[in-house]
Amino acid sequence: MKYIDEYRSARLAQSVVNEIRRIQTRPWVIMEVCGGQTHSIVKHGLDRLLPEGVELVHGPGCPVCVTPLENIDKAHAIAAQHGVIFCSFGDMLRVPGSSGDLFTLKSQGADIRVVYSPLDCLKIARANPEKQIVFFAIGFETTAPANAMLVFRAAQEGTKNVSVLVSHSLVPPAMSFILDSPLNRVQGFLGPGHVCTIMGYREYEPISEQYKVPIVITGFEPLDLLQGTLMTVRQLEAGTATVENQYSRILDREGNVPARKLVDRVFEVADRKWRGVGWIPNSGYKLRSEFGDHDAERLFHVGEIDTKESSVCVSGQILRGIKKPHDCPAFGTACTPLTPLGATMVSAEGACAAYYAYGRHLNQQKTAPAAQAQMGGAA
Repeated sequence: MKYIDEYRSARLAQSVVNEIRRIQTRPWVIMEVCGGQTHSIVKHGLDRLLPEGVELVHGPGCPVCVTPLENIDKAHAIAAQHGVIFCSFGDMLRVPGSSGDLFTLKSQGADIRVVYSPLDCLKIARANPEKQIVFFAIGFETTAPANAMLVFRAAQEGTKNVSVLVSHSLVPPAMSFILDSPLNRVQGFLGPGHVCTIMGYREYEPISEQYKVPIVITGFEPLDLLQGTLMTVRQLEAGTATVENQYSRILDREGNVPARKLVDRVFEVADRKWRGVGWIPNSGYKLRSEFGDHDAERLFHVGEIDTKESSVCVSGQILRGIKKPHDCPAFGTACTPLTPLGATMVSAEGACAAYYAYGRHLNQQKTAPAAQAQMGGAA
């Protein structure tokens, strides 16, 4: 397909890898931030094409994975109430809470619906004026504009039976949190292309300057990721630390200004808990007080909920780049897509799901030539 195949050329990929090998003089650890990038890396075997000593570790950029267990349990508590139609994107329905998931609750009679746009909730609200319509508003900055539009439109139209359970997380504070950790191994980042399409990349410049780490905003196709890795290694070898934009065909420094203004109109920055990671200051959104009538957490009084995490799951360490999925004793055995212990296995963007989907639980010793053949097949 035009505009896709040219970013999946095995020949061009190998030339980029050869250039990385030529300039590399010491080991480097680079984190790809976005879960979509992780899946592309694992699917095409890019991490196994890279020369020894250039290691890619997986970051916290999977919105489903970092949605705190408390918010999953709050969603369950709201969805189970009489007179509620609970709406969500499909990838949240199988994320395990303390006791079961939304699919299980749906099978028990709760009115839980998958929507493809937050604005679908307005149609459902108009058709069911006697019901309370609640949307599970999760995601990073990428999905914030559409979720903000739902709240803004509901308030503007006076649709009072629509509310949102907000669980938005912000990427830059999480990157700073990772770099501040005494266990940190990350020396450079492949930045999140989709997030920066909305927000631009100005927020990453202070991080690069403060921590002296290169950040290369990168796309999602194999050549995007390999070129981003090359750009990062070049900076690391030169001892420089700036923000570069590999994904210039899609985004610029300012991002989508109207979308950013809408987000700022509806949301304000707040502290946020990340599943498996903990509280990160100023790392999330909450509704501004003027939109409080559409705040499901306030309307349904679900502020405090006791939770219970799996004692085996190491997803928090995976999200911080400390461990990889095959370091977990339950990976591929007790924890599978059919029996997930944590969100990194059930999410479409989770690192554990990527490793499982592409067979890393079956053969962890796959060679680079085999990975290259896989890359060629994708092309």
